[in-house]
Amino acid sequence: MEEQWVDDHAGPVVRPYAVTRGRARPVTGTFDLISLVTAIQSDVTPEAGLGPEHLAIVGLCQRMQSVAEIAAHLDLPVGTIRVLLGDLVARNLVQVREPRATGGLPDDSIFEAVINGLRAL
Repeated sequence: MEEQWVDDHAGPVVRPYAVTRGRARPVTGTFDLISLVTAIQSDVTPEAGLGPEHLAIVGLCQRMQSVAEIAAHLDLPVGTIRVLLGDLVARNLVQVREPRATGGLPDDSIFEAVINGLRAL
């Protein structure tokens, strides 16, 4: 009987673990889902420690992409993408722009709009 490496509900069982070499956290950065990633170099040659997924991220990020978009395009879990992005940032191959934090509560006009919208229902 052939061994099954894909779970019907969860998808690939081993692949994300193998892609990150067992790492669950990036070497640098935290990478929000809406963090924007841009490649710094357009032509990256395979080198020690970079797998095909790393190269795919650099290729994909020639145009700015969010972390969520990268995960969707490569069909990999977001946690795996975060680990790979940490590798690429450490090698100065990609630049990551974190989302700006809002300076507290929104102004009153937003609350008024929400209240008016609820009343209209």
